[in-house]
Amino acid sequence: MNQTEMTPASVFEMFARINQVPRPSKHEEQMIAFLCRFAEENHLDYKVDETGNVLISKPATPGMENRPTIILQSHMDMVCEKNNDVQHDFLKDPIQTYVQDGWLHARGTTLGADDGIGCAMEMALLVDDTVKHGPIECVFTRDEETGLTGAEGMKPGFMSGQMLINLDSEDEGQIFVSCAGGCRTEAKFRFTPETTPAGLFFLKLTVKALVGGHSGDDIDKKRANANKLLARFLYDGMKKYGLRLADIQAGGLHNAIPREAEAIVAIPNEYKEQARVDWNLFAADVQEEFYVTEPSMQFLLESTDALPTVFPEEASRRIITALQAVDNGVYAMSQDIELVETSSNLASIRQTEPGLVCINSSQRSSLMSNRLNMAHTVAAAFELAGAEVEIGEGYPGWKPNPNSQLLKVAVEQYRKLFGKEPIVRGIHAGLECGLFSEKYPGLDMVSFGPTLRGVHSPDEKLEIATVDMVWRHLLAILENV
Repeated sequence: MNQTEMTPASVFEMFARINQVPRPSKHEEQMIAFLCRFAEENHLDYKVDETGNVLISKPATPGMENRPTIILQSHMDMVCEKNNDVQHDFLKDPIQTYVQDGWLHARGTTLGADDGIGCAMEMALLVDDTVKHGPIECVFTRDEETGLTGAEGMKPGFMSGQMLINLDSEDEGQIFVSCAGGCRTEAKFRFTPETTPAGLFFLKLTVKALVGGHSGDDIDKKRANANKLLARFLYDGMKKYGLRLADIQAGGLHNAIPREAEAIVAIPNEYKEQARVDWNLFAADVQEEFYVTEPSMQFLLESTDALPTVFPEEASRRIITALQAVDNGVYAMSQDIELVETSSNLASIRQTEPGLVCINSSQRSSLMSNRLNMAHTVAAAFELAGAEVEIGEGYPGWKPNPNSQLLKVAVEQYRKLFGKEPIVRGIHAGLECGLFSEKYPGLDMVSFGPTLRGVHSPDEKLEIATVDMVWRHLLAILENV
C-alpha cells in the first residue's frame, strides 16, 4: 500500500494538507488561517472566537433540516516531539510521512494524527455533498495538548448544537463516554551555584530510547519513566560517594511519559571507576525489570569536561532526594470499571538557568477529590525538600450520561456496520468534553476515533484501515440521528 491508495481518499488528502501546516500547541496561527481560507474557498460560513477556536458550519441535506444540529469537534494543535538525531523545525517544516505494514508513520517526529486525523475527517465531511446529515457545526479548538486552553477559553454560545462527537480518541471500536480531569504541579529549587572544588571528576549520564507515550492513556502499561530511572541512580550515587549535580536536562512535555533524561554529575576522583561499574549494574537491573515493555532502552555514561560550577551539596541532596521520593505512575484503580482512576507523571526536570531547577509533573483522576490529593502528595515531597510549589487549576473530568441518545445511535450503527458490539468505556486522559460539559450543561456527547499508537512520541502511528471504519461509522450516525 502506498499513500495514494489509502481510503477514504478524501480524508487522507485532507490529512496530507494539514500536515503541511505548522501547528505546535500555542502556535496555531497558521492552522487558524488555513481553516479560514478553507471555509472561504468552499463558501462555508465560519467564525473564530477570541481564543482562536474555529467553527465552520454546513447546512443540512435537503429534507433533513429538522434534525438536531450535530457538533463535530477536534483539536488543531499537535504534540511536537522528535528524535535527537532528526533535524526538524516544527514552526516551519511540514511533517514527512510514510506507510509501513498498514500503518502511517512520520519520519522521526510525531505524526500529528492526534488530532489531525479528526480535523481531516471534519474537513472531508464539509466538502462532501454525497453525505446525508442534519445541520453540522465543525469545531476546531486550539491548544488542547498543553492545557486545553482553547476549550477553556470558549464562551457559552459559540457552539449551538445539541449533540457533540469528539474525534480525539485512539482505539477504533471503542466509544468513550467519560474522561479524567487533570492538573499540573510545578516545583522550583533555587540555590547559588558553587565554584567546583578540586578533586572532582565529571560524568554525563544518559537514559534514552524508551517507549514513552501518553501520560494518561499509557500510564498503566509499565513503561519506564526516564526521569525516575535517572533519579534512582543519582540517589544511590549520592549515598555511596557523595555524587552531586552539575546540570540536569530530563524529560519533556507534561503529557508525555519521558523517553530521555540526562544529567552531568561530579564525583570524587577516587570513585570514578566504581561509578562506571555501578552504572553498568544499574542498567542491567533496569533492563531486566522492563525487558518486555522497554526492549530498546539505552544507558550511556561518558566522561566530560569539568564545569566551572556545581550544585551545592545541600541543594543537590534536596533535589535528588525529592526526585527519588516523588510519586509516579498509577496511584489508584477505579472501583467501578477496569480503568486507572488516579495517576501522576514526573514529566520534566530542567536547570533553566544557573541556580534554578524547575520540575513539572501532571496528575489525573476521574475523581476531583483524588486529583487534588494526588497533587498534594506530589507537592508535599517537593515542599519537604524546600522547593517552591505551585499547583495549577487544572481541568474537569466528564461524567457518563446514562440517558445519552447519541450513544444509543452510535452503538446501534456500529453493530449494523460491523456485526459486533463496540466497547463503551471511559478514558484516563483529558478530553475537551470535560470542559464542554461545564459550559454547555446537557450537551449529549461521545468520543471515538481511529487506532493510534505511540502518541506524543516520534513512534506515533495511525492504523490506516481503521480510518475507513471510523469514517463509515461517523456517516451512519449523522444519517440516523
